[in-house]
Amino acid sequence: MTLTNAFSGPASTAASSAPDPSRGGACAIHQPNLFPRLSTLAKLYAADRWIVLDDVQFARRDYQHRARLADRDEPARQQWLTLPTHLPRGRPTLISQARLVDPQRSRKTVQLLVRQYYGRGPHWQAVSDVLDQVLDTLDTSDRVADIARTTTIALLTVLGWAGEVLASSEIPTRPGRSERLADLAEATGSTHYLCGTGGLRYLDTGPFDAHGIPVLPFHTPMNGQFWLLARRVSSLWALSVTGPGELANELVAQRESDPLRVRA
Repeated sequence: MTLTNAFSGPASTAASSAPDPSRGGACAIHQPNLFPRLSTLAKLYAADRWIVLDDVQFARRDYQHRARLADRDEPARQQWLTLPTHLPRGRPTLISQARLVDPQRSRKTVQLLVRQYYGRGPHWQAVSDVLDQVLDTLDTSDRVADIARTTTIALLTVLGWAGEVLASSEIPTRPGRSERLADLAEATGSTHYLCGTGGLRYLDTGPFDAHGIPVLPFHTPMNGQFWLLARRVSSLWALSVTGPGELANELVAQRESDPLRVRA
């Protein structure tokens, strides 16, 4: 697979591509998260494509504009990295419409905190590669979705993921929650939909059944500190502690142990 990006505007080093229904493979559909948690990154890594859900309402207490950083040596010591965000339409503002209050101040905050937490680690170069891509985007865009998406793509790229990235806002769908997700999977030619445990609680599989697209649950391990922190702190911690090679091996092992690997 080739990493592609159907977004307009600054995002990553990836090329631009429109959905091709002949592609096949599994999709994960998830909102753009700032330096996403390992549980989120693992799900995206296991998919063949990430459809960025950017046309839903922005949530201030979610992970779209903030990430919890954990100290490399003392992971119990944690701090929120938050980008102050302006919602031009108030509460109904979509993720794609949210803007940074002060892009240059946010840039300084990101650079300072990421370097403060991980700059002395043995795998700083990998973290720095991710950080540089994010800072470049902060130089050219004030869209929260651009920044969050770039943090995720940069992490996936440094770990060797070679899928494609598409925007939900560029794909026509029906309005219902489950109908929208099923239509996104069908429009992109995905043969399976990879769903996290949170999404399974509300998902109606009927629209997927109508398209002939199986829903595959994705579970992250619950044992060991490495995975116990997966649902809480940014993936930057895992990257800094283990390095890109070992972390990629962990994600590959998780992907290979998932039912996704035995799909038709």
